[in-house]
Amino acid sequence: MYATQATGPGGHVRKITVPELRARKGSTPIAMVTAYDYTMARLVDEAGVDMVLVGDSLGMVVQGLQNTIPVTLDEIAYHGRAVARGLARAHVVGDMPFMSYQVSAQQAVESAGKLMKDGAFESVKLEGGTEVAEAAFRIVRAGIPVVGHVGLTPQSVHALGGFKVQGRGGDAAEKLLSDARALEQAGAFAIVLEAIPPDLAARVTDELTIPTIGIGAGNACDGQVLVCTDLLGMMRGHSPKFAKRYAQLGDAVVGAVREYVSEVQSREFPTQAHAYKPNAQPASHEKRTSETWKLDEPLPLDHWH
Repeated sequence: MYATQATGPGGHVRKITVPELRARKGSTPIAMVTAYDYTMARLVDEAGVDMVLVGDSLGMVVQGLQNTIPVTLDEIAYHGRAVARGLARAHVVGDMPFMSYQVSAQQAVESAGKLMKDGAFESVKLEGGTEVAEAAFRIVRAGIPVVGHVGLTPQSVHALGGFKVQGRGGDAAEKLLSDARALEQAGAFAIVLEAIPPDLAARVTDELTIPTIGIGAGNACDGQVLVCTDLLGMMRGHSPKFAKRYAQLGDAVVGAVREYVSEVQSREFPTQAHAYKPNAQPASHEKRTSETWKLDEPLPLDHWH
């Protein structure tokens, strides 16, 4: 059933663990996608993905917001519970939303704990480098696995001046490498590299002992992540440069619904094939049942038994 099954005793599909993902460094690349609901989670899990991220990108993909900033901890937890129910194999990661970990390390631990308890996550992801290293360290110390995220960090979109490639130039590249090292030292088991030059991503990947997962960072990373709606071509119109469309489901959905609307209006749908059997013909007056007696008539004695 699964493209790359991980099976346990009795042939049952078993969950991918953090140690297994960490051990993929330099070997078989990790395939990661986002999902925000049970149905999508089941489908991508059956397809064999290794990690599923419930990203704060749900603010843009699900809620129609301009950026990820308004997304709350409770919203991430809500979507996490739905996604976790659909996963038999893939490891599920929850994004820590804006201002759920920046205030203090204590706040970060509490927020991460809430995601694990209320969101059914198996690890958490937070954006930033050296400035969040202490928070990452404290979360790991609490027994919660952490995925780091450097490069283009969407929660800092205003500070960055928009959704732009990061790490260009010597100073910026060194800062990004320093951030990645700090997260590794804090105990992160993997790091997302978003929208950075491929040569810099290759350098970071080479210098770290934990897997890197790229998105717009070239093919030298230890894995890749894409947003499910980008991958499936569900968002019609412009898509990010790094997002390959493996299907055109947006067009397919619009076409299918147009056909449905047309058949409803022309009464072509539903046909007998989509309807239940009609009721039997009413019984004759000689064989009246309790259901056919008039309400104002006395009920025969034998109908009380």
